[in-house]
Amino acid sequence: MTSNVTPFRNVKHVSLLWASPDRAAEVAILHGRLFSPGWDEASMKALLEHPAATSLIAVSGNPKTVVGFVIGQLASDEAEVLSIGTAPDWQRAGLGRMLLEGLIRAAKRGEAKRLFLEVAEDNEAALALYRGLGFQETGRRKKYYQRPDGSTADALTLALDL
Repeated sequence: MTSNVTPFRNVKHVSLLWASPDRAAEVAILHGRLFSPGWDEASMKALLEHPAATSLIAVSGNPKTVVGFVIGQLASDEAEVLSIGTAPDWQRAGLGRMLLEGLIRAAKRGEAKRLFLEVAEDNEAALALYRGLGFQETGRRKKYYQRPDGSTADALTLALDL
């Protein structure tokens, strides 16, 4: 697969947009590249159509291609990150931070007081990002993630006061 990403992966060349249901196929394809099992187009569309959806995509290149996403929901005074991911050739370029900061701004505008997420305990890159933004561990779900090789990993639940 060819990439239309700038060779320098500069987030200055990325636009954040609301993730509308008409982009569900693109987001589902990227989600499937990053997670096993990935969410299919119908599931992604349902998430993006949900009234509580607060989700963003990052696009870059010409034509504009989805290179990252954050799928969130807002309910009452709480928000939750359901999934976040960046295309492999955009990882470690600041795009995940950009997406999360966008979701944090949206959650604050929606009057959320806390933002929650969960992450595998061994996902060091994600943990560094979340802790760098001020997320604190609030709990642990033992053996929550089932890996393709049969192994498991605990899920850490994290929260950020907004």
